[in-house]
Amino acid sequence: MDENRTTPRSARAALEPERLVTPKLRSRRARHPIVIVGNAIFTFVLLLAVVFGALAYWGNQRFQEQGPLAEDKLVNIPRGAGIRDIGEILAREGVIRDPWIFIAGAAAMKARGADLKFGEYQFSKGASPRDVAETMVEGKVVQHQFTVAEGLTSEQIVARLLENDKLIGNVREVPREGSLLPDGYRFTRGTARDDIIKRMQAAQARVLKEAWDRRASDLPVASPEQLLVLASIIEKETGKADERTRVAAVFVNRLKSKMKLQSDPTIIYGLVGGKGALGRGILKSEITQPTPYNTYVIEGLPPGPIANPGRASIEAAANPARTRELFFVADGTGGHAFSETYDQHQKHVAKLRGIERDAREAAEAAANPAAQSPAPTTAPAAPQRPAQAVRPAGAAPAQRPAAAPQPARPAPAAQPAPRNPQQGAAQRGQAAPVPNAARTQ
Repeated sequence: MDENRTTPRSARAALEPERLVTPKLRSRRARHPIVIVGNAIFTFVLLLAVVFGALAYWGNQRFQEQGPLAEDKLVNIPRGAGIRDIGEILAREGVIRDPWIFIAGAAAMKARGADLKFGEYQFSKGASPRDVAETMVEGKVVQHQFTVAEGLTSEQIVARLLENDKLIGNVREVPREGSLLPDGYRFTRGTARDDIIKRMQAAQARVLKEAWDRRASDLPVASPEQLLVLASIIEKETGKADERTRVAAVFVNRLKSKMKLQSDPTIIYGLVGGKGALGRGILKSEITQPTPYNTYVIEGLPPGPIANPGRASIEAAANPARTRELFFVADGTGGHAFSETYDQHQKHVAKLRGIERDAREAAEAAANPAAQSPAPTTAPAAPQRPAQAVRPAGAAPAQRPAAAPQPARPAPAAQPAPRNPQQGAAQRGQAAPVPNAARTQ
């Protein structure tokens, strides 16, 4: 069948005009200016979203990439610094490369409630900007330590606080003697010095209360304050842990027997007060020089502590060893020889004198080898002492019974061997001990 053939129509249909298809007109709403503007805005926003998404992805990658630090570094962020200030500080210190990457990341974290905190921080080698920001959000500031040695006076402790450049503020007044607990105290840069003092006072009060509550029932002290005084004398007399309770026992036995304590550190404190160190040996005249603290003159305990004792000395004062010892003297090895009787004490004194004599001879031989024969000696060399200094500070307490004969005082030029540094004499600024049995009482 031929497809080109037209379909036959009637004569009438053939005479009618052909109907054309009318095209659909566009909606007036679609051509409205608001719609056109809206479409443009939508397209612009969409493009912005794509751009910002790409920037956010790139920035997040930069925010997490390894930083430029070649080694750990301390950086101090001052109080009141804003995010922009912090970014500039970190870039200047070489912690981050681009401050704006850090600022943008930190601002995003702050929007989620994570604020950066001021303080001194140690940032690790290669830390990313995110690591840096998270460290500051968590407030992982550097902890410093202020350590106080046992036996320092309050004035000496305040001087050390003022020397510490990581602390701020002045000290309004020197704390009461004995009220500070020697220990190690952690702090952050910018901590006030008065805050450290308050912590030390609170710690000492707590330790003293605990020791007082657990004290021996027959202790001859009437209050925690007197216990603190006794502990301060023990602290200055020995630095050896295994001797503290025995030294405490000697002083407790003397208090019970109404004997004078005769402790050299009390002479020194009466002479120099809170400065702690005398810087020389005690003179003859100073042994009997009346001061409120000189236990060669006064009966019983001094009116207050002579230093800040540590926990071990406070506990030793509260629970001394159960002995009947009344005397102790340096044994030449850094410790002390303890005695119950005066005769035993004199034997220990004689032994110490022999050690001192050997030490003097060794010192003289070392000073003038041409004039001295090289006699061997096992005693350590001791420096010569000024003729005016009768004896050094820090001697062990000893009191001769009233009926005992009075020995003659040795010549002022006698040179004792210095105390072993383990006794704490070097830390406390004391001179070496000499037996007080050799003194005229």
